[in-house]
Amino acid sequence: MKAIRNLAVALCLGAATISTAMAHENPFLKPYATEFEIPPYSEILTSDFIPAIKAGIAQQDANIARIVNNRAVPDFNNTILPLENLCPILERVASVYYHYDNALNTPEFAELADEAIPLLNDASNRVNLNEALFQRIKAVYDRRDEMGLTAVQKRLVEKYYRQFAQQGAALPEDKKKELIRINDELSKLFIQYNKNLLGATNAYYVVATEAETAGLPESSIATAREEAKSRGIDGYVFTLHAPSRLPVLQSADNRELRRKIYEGYTSLATQGEFNNLPVIQKIVALRAEKAKVMGFDNFAQMMTSRVMAKTPEAAENLLMQVFKPAVERSREEVADMQALVDAEGGNFKIAPWDYYYYADKVKKQRYDFDEAEVRQYFSLDNVLNGLFGAAERLYGIKMVELPNAPKYMDEVTVYDVQDAKTGEHIAVFMTDYFPRASKRQGAWMEELQTAGIYEDGQVKRPIVYNVGNFTRPAGDTPALLTIDEVETTFHEFGHALQGMLTRAPYKSLAGTRVDRDFVEMPSQMNEHWAFSPELIKSYARHYRTGEVIPDSLVSKLNASSKFNQGFTTTELAGAALLDLAWGKHDGQNVDVMGFEKEVADRIGMPEEITFRYRSPYFKHIFGDDGYASGYYTYLWSQVLEADAWELFEEKGIFDPEIAKRHKEIILEPGDTEDAMVLFERFRGHKPDAHALLRLRGFE
Repeated sequence: MKAIRNLAVALCLGAATISTAMAHENPFLKPYATEFEIPPYSEILTSDFIPAIKAGIAQQDANIARIVNNRAVPDFNNTILPLENLCPILERVASVYYHYDNALNTPEFAELADEAIPLLNDASNRVNLNEALFQRIKAVYDRRDEMGLTAVQKRLVEKYYRQFAQQGAALPEDKKKELIRINDELSKLFIQYNKNLLGATNAYYVVATEAETAGLPESSIATAREEAKSRGIDGYVFTLHAPSRLPVLQSADNRELRRKIYEGYTSLATQGEFNNLPVIQKIVALRAEKAKVMGFDNFAQMMTSRVMAKTPEAAENLLMQVFKPAVERSREEVADMQALVDAEGGNFKIAPWDYYYYADKVKKQRYDFDEAEVRQYFSLDNVLNGLFGAAERLYGIKMVELPNAPKYMDEVTVYDVQDAKTGEHIAVFMTDYFPRASKRQGAWMEELQTAGIYEDGQVKRPIVYNVGNFTRPAGDTPALLTIDEVETTFHEFGHALQGMLTRAPYKSLAGTRVDRDFVEMPSQMNEHWAFSPELIKSYARHYRTGEVIPDSLVSKLNASSKFNQGFTTTELAGAALLDLAWGKHDGQNVDVMGFEKEVADRIGMPEEITFRYRSPYFKHIFGDDGYASGYYTYLWSQVLEADAWELFEEKGIFDPEIAKRHKEIILEPGDTEDAMVLFERFRGHKPDAHALLRLRGFE
């Protein structure tokens, strides 16, 4: 997942206790003196954030005044370029604040949110809703064809005008006030939603006996034993964090243990202290109100109008083209699993908590493939060797570790990304792969510094990070990744590649600042190399013996790759359809769980499969506006990457000419050209939805 911020945040915007024993200089108030300007984490105190945000707002106000009070005719140099560096202090503090909010949200840091988020929203409103500033942008926009601008400069002007209008700059004053109120209320609800989700995730656990751990990989058992010990509990403790939850659902022979974990997860944040249902009700109502203020019939219409899909109906049409064949395939998968249950004398009907477990058994039976066996070859270090090796072969970059670079936790690793031939610095890349109580679930990429032109004309290269929640090392066993975790590592690095390799000259066009339904293409594209025979033999080695993964196991892995695609695609497309349905809700009489059931019945969701994310823990769409009415973009982007991957398969997955074109046409431009134009230039034709059906084995 690529974490998304709007243009205002891109424009305008560790934790330790306060010490009064000596004078402390707030590190956010001036450019960092570190190598590559990595944030000096050891110097950052919790008490630095609010003063820096306030100082940034003051800096922003002064710079806005300079722009709007300039008596010269508005042009690119006196209006648009100053906006690119409107508030350096806010850029520095906001990038670290949002990162900590997701990855290092300690109780002390969390207390900042009630003050910090309204301040950051206010900073955004001061820009986006400034009438005088918008009129100068509009003046440049109206004359953009007469100013002798380059194509990229003209695109930047158009992007500023479009996004200011989308944020409400063109609204009359009374509507602006309504919008400010709605956005402020939504931001507070997002904070509450995320707090509830984190609290509910950390609060739930299941205690198992040794007998109940039967079937689980030894690494999972060891982790559960250590978790119980850390809590002062006898036995084995399993939590809802993915490295604990997923092995139980996939491998635990004890059906009751699987049920407890499954029901704990799918009822997450639905009751008690951390109940998100009333929060969602308010978010849906406010979004419906916001859409009306902005002149749209509903929130989904407003959000899809800004990206490639243009309408929710277009997005739904694509989703149903994939959802229907996926459901048909899932029925075949369930029938195969039920036959296995019956053959074993199970005397029960496949339930949702049985799906992973029996799918794995059918997979083993059909392909003689055991994921626990292949996992022994996927230590995190091995996977990173393969990941970085592929990037060097394809794009000519190498990763050089910086052991003395600033970091907010010891387990973070920092790299200097260099041109493999010349040693030229390209970017800084940081990784943070293991779960902890202060980190939200999932995996994502974001930037601490964006590539582009900074104040005084200085060009800076990006600082990019990948965050995950992978299985930790246990005892003398290293972190051994599941197949899904290997894919996730390659996926998030695909986002990182687009952020690191960008050659866009302006920050607002650089890297992943592309249409949301294009941003997932490079990440999903990068997954294809993970298990390719040409690459996997170079990195997959047994963690104990050092043996290279045998050809027979590689063949089984790839032969089984299309297995269970009915389930995978159904739960993903179902969640995307649920998201769009929420976006079309009128906000009246919101019954969260009842609405979910209504959507599931309408689209024909199989009873054995639930949505990939149910609403109370669907952080993509209720934790902020990042993917709201936009979760479909994962499948939209999968159409693009499936079609593009067929070109690599045709020419060779490490073909230097195709790799060069992919780098130059897809990864480097950012938003300097329209996404569809770039795709068609690379592929030679419009996207073919059937490519995804072929990739999933449905055609």
